[in-house]
Amino acid sequence: MQKPNDQKDNFLKYLSLAPVLAVVSVSVAFSTWAIFNYFLPDLLFHPMP
Repeated sequence: MQKPNDQKDNFLKYLSLAPVLAVVSVSVAFSTWAIFNYFLPDLLFHPMP
């Protein structure tokens, strides 16, 4: 039988895995880029008058 803290320790180990950190960092980077481009769009598609 597992100790009550084993599940918490395993979850913290899982969150520190490289694939999880990679997905989170790529998601944050893409979200930042998308929000930036929403407020300041590329001049190629929205030329200045």
